[in-house]
Amino acid sequence: MAMSREEIFSRVKETLVEALGVDEDEVVGDATLTGDLGAESIDFLDIVFRLEKAFNIKIPRGELFPENILNNPSFVNDKKLTDSGLAELRKRMAHADLTEFEKNPEVDRIAELFTVDAIVRYIESKTA
Repeated sequence: MAMSREEIFSRVKETLVEALGVDEDEVVGDATLTGDLGAESIDFLDIVFRLEKAFNIKIPRGELFPENILNNPSFVNDKKLTDSGLAELRKRMAHADLTEFEKNPEVDRIAELFTVDAIVRYIESKTA
């Protein structure tokens, strides 16, 4: 039987508390990993490892946290994602809510997409 969203959220919360050393009450749906929870790039690898273990799944490199979008000149122009960059981001991050980001797709704002809810939606899709 598939896990409920609440069960998935609870495990994700536990994983992030352990990986980042944050308080449970800080791990809310719209919390960003870097801005709100203080994650650094090295923490992303630890989070992926812990999620794989917690949910008994395999997370291919770059699937949860996409890579090589910001380095591709056809995806970025003048510090903003191009239309093709946004299309690639939509494809690679179907689990993220891009609504606000698409209004102003500045590269500096991409970290805002890595939220607790995005991880929960990703895990939902992997365990369904």
